[in-house]
Amino acid sequence: MKKADFLRRHHPQFFYLDYSWKLKGKNLLITYDFSCPPNIRFTPSLTIKGVSQASIKRVGKDVLNNLVFNLGMVELLSYWKATASPEIAVKAGNLNRAQISWWHNLIEKGMGQFFYENQIDFQKPEFLKIRILANSDRKSAVYKKRLKDQALIPIGGGKDSIITLETLKKGKKQIQTFVLNPTNAQKAVLRISKEKNPIVVERNLDPKLLELNQQGYLNGHTPFSAYLAFLNVLVAVLFDYKDIVLSNERSSNEGNVEYLKNIINHQYSKSYDFEKRFRLYSPTFLATSVNYFSFLRPLYELQIARMFSEHLQYFPVILSCNEAHKTYSGTKKPQGRWCGQCSKCLFVFIIFSPFISEKKLVKIFGINLLTQKSLLPVLKELTGMARFKPFECVGTKKETIAALFLAQNGYTKLPYLLKYANSKILPKYPNIKREAEHILNSWNARNALPRDYTKLLSYEAFRTQE
Repeated sequence: MKKADFLRRHHPQFFYLDYSWKLKGKNLLITYDFSCPPNIRFTPSLTIKGVSQASIKRVGKDVLNNLVFNLGMVELLSYWKATASPEIAVKAGNLNRAQISWWHNLIEKGMGQFFYENQIDFQKPEFLKIRILANSDRKSAVYKKRLKDQALIPIGGGKDSIITLETLKKGKKQIQTFVLNPTNAQKAVLRISKEKNPIVVERNLDPKLLELNQQGYLNGHTPFSAYLAFLNVLVAVLFDYKDIVLSNERSSNEGNVEYLKNIINHQYSKSYDFEKRFRLYSPTFLATSVNYFSFLRPLYELQIARMFSEHLQYFPVILSCNEAHKTYSGTKKPQGRWCGQCSKCLFVFIIFSPFISEKKLVKIFGINLLTQKSLLPVLKELTGMARFKPFECVGTKKETIAALFLAQNGYTKLPYLLKYANSKILPKYPNIKREAEHILNSWNARNALPRDYTKLLSYEAFRTQE
């Protein structure tokens, strides 16, 4: 019997029992209560800093209940995945039929990588039922007041949110930055940008989850950007911001591998499909005037890399390698630098190469990754020569190939991976020069940018074109 089938049989139900929130000083403390009979209990929490009593009063208890409850629905996925129980029983609040359908869709598409890696047949009849056991004593409501015409910008440690931040600053937008569990890279980005007072949220996972992982329970990818979407709406309402301005790009729409006749996309909750669905869910069930959209949606990663090449001040601090935030050698401190071995590191190095000199790239990464023979298997995955694209936030196969073509201009003697690409990959694409130019001049009309944001981005994206 497969591990997943065994765990589903022994843990047939996962309960979303309750949530609670309270204002302690100027911090809003939120706690969730999940259980998985017969003997598993999770109580994760988060703290939103700098919340005033006046904000709580403006929002109202019923609205805050609803926002916190809905955030709990996406929070629970990190814990449900340990057993993939056949039923999620919701006692903490109410969901109507349309909402239940929406959550089913998110689980199916957003947990696709988890299903693939654990070989779970998520298309079986009755694979998952979401049952409502709501406590009718607690009222909830949608936030219907107008929010101020200001922009909330979530900040990561990578190039994308930097481009959003700098472009909106240049466009004289009223902005506020937001960070979740801030890393040194995020703090450095904020310091360089001179954004001194970000909204800070600290999320605390229940350590019981790590214990279960070590015991052999299921583990895997969850739709983290969906969590951020719900958290950002909560923060936007509390702090009175109408626009939630994400930095997800066009490249995130491309999937990684086919499984059970479905395309599995590691970046599903960054994709335009999720964005469209959340833009319908949010004003209907959360807050009517919040406008959630991704500023960089019209652009490829390669175009964003070209824009970033002008922001020299961020070169020493940019960091988007996921391995950098993991602990090594038994210590509790993350590595805090590009690992130089993963697909994210190689991809970013490749798309920077046409626009940033080798000398500057080596200062960022510590080494010229294109010289590393050990990264050849990763290169094949990034360019579609392997069975599937890496489960990482990387760009499309075609733009990676275009970047390899463009990067050759920066070398008199090609490093190993460029030499390989020149002999084994690029000959398969005789029109790559024209295709590279097309990518660099592309604008995807499938986006949700308001007109003023469109004007700002299009000017910055194409003003340096000759």
